[in-house]
Order: sequence, then structure tokens, then C-alpha cells
Amino acid sequence: MADTFNYRIDHHGSLVRPAGLSTDDPQAVESAVREAVALQRRLRSTVVTDGDHPREDFRGAVLDGVGGFRRTTETDADGLVRWVAESLPEAKGPLLADWADRLTELTVIAPKVSLPSPAYLAATTYRPGLGVSSARELGEALAEIVRAEIALLVSRGVRLIQLNNPLLLGQLGTDPADPGALSFEDALAVDAPAVRLDERPEGVRIGVAPGWAAPAEVDRARAERLYGTVGADRWILPFDQGTAAELDLVRALPEDRDVCLGVVDATVPALEDIDTVMARIDTVGEFKDLEDAAVSPSRGFADVASRPLLSAEDQRRKLVLVETVARYCWGNEF
Repeated sequence: MADTFNYRIDHHGSLVRPAGLSTDDPQAVESAVREAVALQRRLRSTVVTDGDHPREDFRGAVLDGVGGFRRTTETDADGLVRWVAESLPEAKGPLLADWADRLTELTVIAPKVSLPSPAYLAATTYRPGLGVSSARELGEALAEIVRAEIALLVSRGVRLIQLNNPLLLGQLGTDPADPGALSFEDALAVDAPAVRLDERPEGVRIGVAPGWAAPAEVDRARAERLYGTVGADRWILPFDQGTAAELDLVRALPEDRDVCLGVVDATVPALEDIDTVMARIDTVGEFKDLEDAAVSPSRGFADVASRPLLSAEDQRRKLVLVETVARYCWGNEF
């Protein structure tokens, strides 16, 4: 049985930033992180993050700290600035370990850290003819950097690390989405070594969030291929719409893996009906040991700093609901 005791009230990492916060103002960022930690403690979260406040978006930990990438003036439909890889990446130093140390100073709870997956970055930043021979080569170089950072974070006391690859769930449908520059098989081959640790201290969990919404219909064989190849301890899955596909994603999980159910929709202010949420969780309990489960929002609240999905007050209400659901499931054992 996996040990999820300390991590059952979870969230993806990004939180709504204070209005006007600039990542170019270190003192303001430090103050915002302190406020974010205080908020998480007040809401009795069992994980604490820096809210992604020091970064422009959820990819920033790598893109800001690794050489070889160029920021363009273009943005995509989600508001993410497009970056391109002009050479194989080279780490300039620790990516998030220093921030993890600061979080540790602010709370007795071991901090949680979120990173973009190397396969996701390779798929979205590779451009032919710019100095890198293939997206696979780019992804493999990024995987080495991410794996080294994970090992450093664990050595600094971080016990929960989440890799985000928003493209993977689209590949699990019976009609898979366009994989972009990196095929599904190449994406698995890139992300798999990033989550491997030669030694894993007690209580350490490495999770993967493969996307924010389930496909219309899940290809069970592809889902099992994902879970079997990428040896993450925890899978953070959307579970806020009540679809059969969401259940299928959980059914395909191996018995020895944790699941974190994204039970509230982080994109709409209306609160979910708690009886409906609990009925969905009860269905999972018919085939999955809920002692190996956690709950969270469906995605981050501000994966792009300038485009929060909800107001700060609506975010607070959603996080309170997640905490309430956790107590309905497991009582006060946190």
C-alpha cells in the first residue's frame, strides 16, 4: 500500500497571483510566496507550493533556468508564450531547489514542487533547422536535466514532485490527438527516465499530471502503455466531469500506483455538489483502494500568471471544497 498520508489534500501548484505582481521584483515575489504559503496552511492543505509566483507560467522553472531556449513574441491559444530550442539545453544551476529551501523555512510541511515534463517541453519547443537534430534528442537532454533536479530536490527534503505533460491525455483517446513534434512512443521514452530515482527515501512520491481533461473515449491499451512505461508513483487525473472516460483512466492504473483525483473544476466558479463528488469517489472505491488516493482541483488555477482561471476568492472556495471532500473520505487523519 502506498503512503499518501501526508499528501491527500493536494493541488497542482499554480495559484492566483496578487494583482500587479511582477516576477522582476524579488521582494514582491518573496512576499507573495509567503502569503501563498499562509493561505495553504489556513486551508489545511497537506502540500505547500510557491504558487508558481516566481515564474511567468508553469514551464518557467526549466525555461528560465536552462540555456539553449529563445523566447519569442508569439503566444498560443492558452496564452503561453512560445519558446524555441536553438541548441541542446544546458542547466545553469539548480532550477527549483533554492525555492524549495525557502518554502521549508516557511512551513513545517515538506514542500511540493511542480516541473514541466521533458517530453512536453521537447514537443512544444522543437523547431527543425534551429540547431537540434530531433525532438527526441531534445527531450532526452531535457530528461537528464529534470532527473538531476528531482534528485537534488529530494536531497533537499522535497517529498512530492509533480511533472506536468498536458499533451499525454490527448494521446490516450481511441482517436488520438496530433502529438506534435514528439510521437506518443517517443514521449514515453523521454518522460520515463526523468522519474527514475536510484534511491527513493521513505515518503517520497513522484507524480505525473498527463493533462487537464480526459479524452472522449479512452484506448485502454494506450493508457496501460503510459502507466507501465512511465514509472511514476502518483497519477494526477481529471475527475471533475463525471464521464466514463475519467473512470477508465483510473481503472487502467496498476494496483501499486497512487491516484490523485481532480474532483473540482478549476475553470468555473460554481461549486460542485458534494454528494455528487462523493458518489463518483465511491465508484472508484469499488475497484481501487482509496487508501492509495488523494483529491485535488482538476488543474492549476494560474498556469499562466497573466491569465488566472478564477478569482482569488473563487479559488479559495474551491480549495476549501477539496479539503471538505478529503475529510468526508478519510476523516481527520492528516
